[in-house]
Amino acid sequence: MATKKTSIFTLTERVTITAAATDTFATIDLGSYVDVGDRQALQVHSVDFIYQGEDPSSDVVANIGNGGEVKVQVTDLNRGQMVFADDRALVASGTLATDGQGGIYNTLDLYPDNFGKGSDDGRYVVNDTLYITANSVLVLGTPGSINVTVRVNASIVSLTAKDFMAIAIQSTAADN
Repeated sequence: MATKKTSIFTLTERVTITAAATDTFATIDLGSYVDVGDRQALQVHSVDFIYQGEDPSSDVVANIGNGGEVKVQVTDLNRGQMVFADDRALVASGTLATDGQGGIYNTLDLYPDNFGKGSDDGRYVVNDTLYITANSVLVLGTPGSINVTVRVNASIVSLTAKDFMAIAIQSTAADN
């Protein structure tokens, strides 16, 4: 299906949540990696989420607050809001939750953020942007911001004409 053009590399982007119950956005530009004419796509192997407080050394629980939650999603179409897990544009999602006793729990929302270790395993993206949406569902603590860094481990692949067209059609259909 795909011929690898590069080894695995990492793309990163950080989104800073400064207001509770408000979606915050960031993007990862894929224009240099995706080429329609050459049927070149980005193969996403895994997505990691790193949660930090207002600065790299601050306490995350203090920034989220006890009984708080931070959600983040990566999509290959701009939905402008959080999406349900059955949305075909969803690439990865994660949640960091704290309880009233200061415990921290990190979950992947039961979505396969790690697509496997084989060379054919992965999620193929033919759009030129990945969209990040993050949200803190409860009031932020003091100080009041949460930083979420998204690390996308990917490689560039060339697809056959049929495979590229199938992925492009699926992506277009997901836009409706």
